[in-house]
Amino acid sequence: MRTEPRKSAAAAGAWPRRLAPQAPIRRPRPRPLRGLWRFARRKPLGAIGGLLVLLLIGTAIFADAIAPYAYDVGQGADRLQGPSPRHPLGTDNLGRDLFSRIVYGSRISIAVGFGAVLVGTGLATLIGVLSGYFGGAFDLLFQRLIDAWVAFPAIILLACLVTISTTRDTDPVTSIAIVAVALGLVVAGGSSRVVRSAVIGIRDMPYMEAARCVGCTDLHIIRRYVLPNVLAPVLILATVQLGGAILAESTLSFLGFGVKPPMPAWGSMLAGAGRQYFLVAPWLAIWPGLAISLAVFGFNMLGDALRDVLDPRLRGSQKR
Repeated sequence: MRTEPRKSAAAAGAWPRRLAPQAPIRRPRPRPLRGLWRFARRKPLGAIGGLLVLLLIGTAIFADAIAPYAYDVGQGADRLQGPSPRHPLGTDNLGRDLFSRIVYGSRISIAVGFGAVLVGTGLATLIGVLSGYFGGAFDLLFQRLIDAWVAFPAIILLACLVTISTTRDTDPVTSIAIVAVALGLVVAGGSSRVVRSAVIGIRDMPYMEAARCVGCTDLHIIRRYVLPNVLAPVLILATVQLGGAILAESTLSFLGFGVKPPMPAWGSMLAGAGRQYFLVAPWLAIWPGLAISLAVFGFNMLGDALRDVLDPRLRGSQKR
């Protein structure tokens, strides 16, 4: 007996069943945002440090729009005024707005910090890669020079380099460049040992031997295999050293060897009016000191978090 196929409820004219409400589809976050969110959850102090670093960089870039007054112009009638709506952080002994001077001072800290790290990291990478890759007598000679290099007390060497290179007529931009280069030369010696250790760890790996067997030149091997493998330690080293460079610049300015007035360096603000009028106007020392502390804290926390995330040995220890 022949049977006809059953018709669906909709074809037969019956009302279809009401479908159950579906849960809203969650769209996955973009990969960069997911990576940042995962980093913030795993390293909250590193995320706070990153926010402080972004705030410092943004303040330095947009200082002209943020600062309500010029950093080198003051009113005699506004001398040593406390925090007020007109001057949020008070004024100094010359009637200059302290908030504006701290905002413009962030430019000096950022310029000196990044300049010093750029010079120091670049020189350390060059010395460390050449010394670790070639080894032998070349490595021995370089390491003895590095030993003599790092034997000098850092602050004395910095003061000597800056004093020899600057004069009374040195313009502020040149003064900032001299301080940055001097700081970079001082930190390059110790940093080169970190890069050298990373290069020695990969020098005898199988893929390095394979590259030599197929006839690759030393320059090609360094550019293609060595530098990409030491990029993570160099990046971590540079981030950690930024805080130290800012602190060293503040120390030089405090001692009178840094950027020349009237540029508002945070260290010179502490050494000048901040120390002279501390009992009368303590905000002259509190705000520059707080700015230095937050900048160093931000870079140190960000550098430590990047080290924990990028270093595979630390990642393995954290999983266990």
